[in-house]
Amino acid sequence: MNVVLGIGGGIAAYKSAELARTLIERGATVEAVMTQAAQEFVRPLTFAALTGRKVITSMFAAQAGDETLASAVEHIAVAQRAQVLVVAPATADLLAKFANGLADDFLSTMYLAFTGPVVLAPAMNTNMWQHPATRRNLETLRARGHTIVDPDSGFLACGMVGPGRLADPVRIAEAVMRVLKPPVRDLEGETVVVTAGPTEEPIDPVRFISNRSSGRMGYAIAEAAAERGARVVLVSGPVNLPEPHGVQVVRVRTAAEMRNAVLAHLPEATIIVKAAAVADYRVPSPAPEKIKKTGGALTLTLEPAPDILAEVGRIKGNRLLVGFAAETNDPAAEAARKLKAKNCDMVVGNRVDREDIGFGSEEDEVVLVLRSGESLALPRAPKKQVAARIFDELLKLRALLQSTR
Repeated sequence: MNVVLGIGGGIAAYKSAELARTLIERGATVEAVMTQAAQEFVRPLTFAALTGRKVITSMFAAQAGDETLASAVEHIAVAQRAQVLVVAPATADLLAKFANGLADDFLSTMYLAFTGPVVLAPAMNTNMWQHPATRRNLETLRARGHTIVDPDSGFLACGMVGPGRLADPVRIAEAVMRVLKPPVRDLEGETVVVTAGPTEEPIDPVRFISNRSSGRMGYAIAEAAAERGARVVLVSGPVNLPEPHGVQVVRVRTAAEMRNAVLAHLPEATIIVKAAAVADYRVPSPAPEKIKKTGGALTLTLEPAPDILAEVGRIKGNRLLVGFAAETNDPAAEAARKLKAKNCDMVVGNRVDREDIGFGSEEDEVVLVLRSGESLALPRAPKKQVAARIFDELLKLRALLQSTR
């Protein structure tokens, strides 16, 4: 597959090198096109070394003496041999050019000559991202069918905190793979309720009990279900993640709030995936005022928090129920125990005591324990790939269960 990687001028241009490498690892041939501004941040030699191909830096970059027609219309030739155009970072300037058909350099000219799928990964200052002109340009580009990989939120190079950081290169690469090979929409007609992230159980107005869950796995599951055609309701605890496109997000804080949201949407659900790391215990009566430090020991009385998975397991009927077992030792054994105890159809066991997988990581290594008696160990992979396998196996399980009824 031939991918043209357009690189706009911004500090995030250095991440485009990682994106080029990620695309190549997935089997792509990458041809880099850099704007003049991009070259102020990263040298073309970087992309030439990574891709093994000439980097296009100008409309008029032909060698001395090369005045052939092919050189003069190279932007047409590049557009014709590319299968997908991905622009990362897509600056506010590039978004405006693309939306309004301006063509004053190689990348914007090639964009107008390109008829295939386009993936845009914006990156810019928060105020620029939220400006009405940028929002209008994005609406225009989405209406054309372009895929927009929304930026992440966080600390920006300008010193502001908010949306505008270039999305993770792996996430952008996955978007490119999807437009080249669209997912099978085998969940059309389904309503999938997903829970994600931690809960926060208050101790007093400023303190709470929680855990290290980032919500990435649950958000990946919600995104995967939506891409396969499902209507998705994502019940999310407090996380710092962009909302998945095309997903209804219900934000909650405590285990009790999450329970109420899940039960409210249960009647319409056909599949429930409980990926959230819900608190096991809570303070029965949080202090109404901040507890003052006295220098002595503080004793907290805790009571069990609502066991949402067990409650849903008792009343799920013919719905498919997926639980998670986040463990520091032998997740397969705990997943098998939980499968029976909570009346699940699948339990995903994962390790959370390693920095490279589990909580906060982009990747995971899990075991799927199924109601059919099967147990599948999945190798380490990006959480989006793990989410895809969960649905693959869940649909196989449903077909098996229906055939035995």
